[in-house]
Amino acid sequence: MAEKPQSDDAAGEPVVQERTDHEQAHEPSEITYAEYLHPARPRSLRHRARVKSPFARRSVAQDGPATGGNPAYVDWLLSQSMLADANEIARQFSGQGTMWQNPFAAPGPRHAVETASVWFTAYPISLITRSGESFLAALGDEELWKAFAAIGIDGVHTGPVKRAGGIAGWQPTPSVDGHFDRISTQLDPAFGTESEFRAMCGMATWYGGTIIDDVVPGHTGKGADFRLAEMKYGDYPGIYHMVEVEPEDWGHLPDVPHGRDSVNIDTSTEDWLEKAGYIIGRLQRVIFFAEGVKETNWSATRPVVGADGVERRWVYLHYFKDGQPSINWLDPSFAGMRMVMGDALHSLTDLGSGGLRLDANGFLGVEKSTEGMPAWSEGHPLSEAANQLIGSMVRKVGGFTFQELNLTIDDIRITSEAGADLSYDFINRPAYHHAFATGDTEFLRLTLRSSLACGVDPASLVHAMQNHDELTYELVHWASGHKDDVYTYKGEEITGGELAETIRADLVAHLTGPQRPYNLIFTTNGIACTTASVIAAVLGFPTLDAIDDGEDRDRIRRAHLLLAMFNALQPGVFALSGWDLCGMLTLPHEDVAELIEGGDTRWIHRAAHDLMGAAPRIRKSEAGMPRGRSLYGSLPAQLEDETSFVRQLQAILAVRRHYGIATSRQVDIPDVSHKGMLVLVHELDDPGHLQLTVLNFANEHIWGSVRSEALPPGGQVCNMFNDRAVGTVDDLQSFGVELAPHQGMSLLVRPPEPEDEEV
Repeated sequence: MAEKPQSDDAAGEPVVQERTDHEQAHEPSEITYAEYLHPARPRSLRHRARVKSPFARRSVAQDGPATGGNPAYVDWLLSQSMLADANEIARQFSGQGTMWQNPFAAPGPRHAVETASVWFTAYPISLITRSGESFLAALGDEELWKAFAAIGIDGVHTGPVKRAGGIAGWQPTPSVDGHFDRISTQLDPAFGTESEFRAMCGMATWYGGTIIDDVVPGHTGKGADFRLAEMKYGDYPGIYHMVEVEPEDWGHLPDVPHGRDSVNIDTSTEDWLEKAGYIIGRLQRVIFFAEGVKETNWSATRPVVGADGVERRWVYLHYFKDGQPSINWLDPSFAGMRMVMGDALHSLTDLGSGGLRLDANGFLGVEKSTEGMPAWSEGHPLSEAANQLIGSMVRKVGGFTFQELNLTIDDIRITSEAGADLSYDFINRPAYHHAFATGDTEFLRLTLRSSLACGVDPASLVHAMQNHDELTYELVHWASGHKDDVYTYKGEEITGGELAETIRADLVAHLTGPQRPYNLIFTTNGIACTTASVIAAVLGFPTLDAIDDGEDRDRIRRAHLLLAMFNALQPGVFALSGWDLCGMLTLPHEDVAELIEGGDTRWIHRAAHDLMGAAPRIRKSEAGMPRGRSLYGSLPAQLEDETSFVRQLQAILAVRRHYGIATSRQVDIPDVSHKGMLVLVHELDDPGHLQLTVLNFANEHIWGSVRSEALPPGGQVCNMFNDRAVGTVDDLQSFGVELAPHQGMSLLVRPPEPEDEEV
């Protein structure tokens, strides 16, 4: 007879139920195989695959011309190649039992949250370190981890630290996108060494933390792999979406300017190449569109001599900048897939990270559409399949992944069904800024409810404050996938497209312009700003110099804590950066004039900051980023001050941890009695107990009532921060609250006490 586990009895022994031979259909269980087989295995003891020995690097001399006709140059490129490294790394795991010790089919968002629920998101080029100290050494410093542990931070996302940019001849070229144009599995010496990375992972483990690295499955930089692809060496062209153009058609390609290795093609050339059968033509949108710079998603290379002596020109796809050629996930060689998997294995099993961020993972599939229509490039099933492969491989070796996927809520749900364990919260991030900017939470309540209605569990999201990117307001769900759907907003019916335009206009009006020159629009994507500069704009400061270190700073800090409470007091991961912890303001435009002259205004919000107060006199980071103004000071200084941002954040995170809010279940986002109020209702693990996050996004004192069908009449309400009674839930399932401007509360609702039985 076949047997299947059903439940545990009071004695802890599994109850077994027999079933007949004809009852063989699979019945989904409420627990995963991992949870059933290893219900109490401590997280630190869960099996994680490791390489037998650190990956060995080989050194090849540079000799002769940097052309495909020089075997020494080809050998040197191979020594730098990610694909070559991936092939060697994979051999250490093939045929090994270690690859079968972890469940991998289904994402485990709550397991990932339990592993690390509060993340510090670093940005390597902006961290000020001690003289001679590398970025990785600074992140592995024991004093820093003591501070993180005291605050409640148990995860660090390092940001991209591997070599990036490109290769021109024998020489490296700089990154064109903040090190997200990876060209090697090797760490960039500017950030530290592999031994420092491993030491950082060890220090994190000692303090109960986890290091989260990056993998870039959508594109590379123009490194050795791209140069070998241009030479048509081996299966390297299969890594990319690149097409060899016949010499007789070169006249249709634009000339490449002197000193450049490629040039973006215009729409007429794109159209001709599509009709000629070379490429799939225009895509659904042109990210980072700039007239005369990037008008299409395709570029043409200069003539390149291959290892076989043949001169070729190529047209290649790049969703982002021309220095970021897109990876082809469905080439017969599967070279791109092998390269990405090898890079992931190196970070997880050799360096020691416990998780990976999947960068730009929504753009992994393209397909030609009906004539006259743009190519299918977003929400493609191949992206789903590729993400499932990456997520499964990472889980197979004991790690987890999160995706920074700025597409529709539907796309996030679909890619999360078998792909990444967690997703970046692009749904609510612009919405909570809009609520703060306008003092009205209506759109935020709409985004929260839409997420639940679409089946996206808040516990599967990374709720983040400022990161290295702009405040994104593309609102893709409403502007694209649901642009024709009708919503009710401000008492009127409005389409999704019109709603997105309205919200963007509100954000631009409240956060930018001549009255707030310290925040800048970034192309069509969003606004370059810090959390503190957003608050400064809403509070009406005309310049950042007008902010004093007394009452002004306190007002900004109070609002900053409100935004932190929104992100932290709900299920899922809470993430914040050094710019948040230190209260950084945007840089004066003239300090980064050369960096922003091409239109990339994001550099104004990437100010260098001294997290530990290690080098108070240094004015720039090792990478050359200018030091910005910090309103709150270093972590050690803040930990000495009971009123500081960090100390108050510490109290918020202590409540979050004590009551298990990170893994609770969101059950209601009720209507509110004041437009500036937001209420989130969560079920805790403790049966019958609810946690309520009650926030006032308005800059005014408000009195109102909290009402939800989830509230039990007679339930006792108390403040989680001080255990003081707040009130009792009445028969209408409501109770009253009073909130100061930009104040937040975390409330516990206990079930009503049972009435005494009559004797």
